[in-house]
Amino acid sequence: MATLTLQNVPDDLHRRLKERAERNRRSIDREAVRLLEEAVRAPQPEKDEAWEQATALRERLAARGFKPLTAEEVQEAIEQGRP
Repeated sequence: MATLTLQNVPDDLHRRLKERAERNRRSIDREAVRLLEEAVRAPQPEKDEAWEQATALRERLAARGFKPLTAEEVQEAIEQGRP
């Protein structure tokens, strides 16, 4: 089996992974492998399907009066440190 080393794991993420591993009676390594297996098995939408889903979401939001941000507004928010 291959070995995977993770660096710079945020403390909070490590804590939550450790808690989850304990709840599931697994080692942290085994829990991480389990989560990675689930993530890579999850079906990924095809590019066209993802585009259609995004378009449908935009249309539903527009029907409710949502106005999408412009690229400039997004950049300004990033520069101001807004999430």
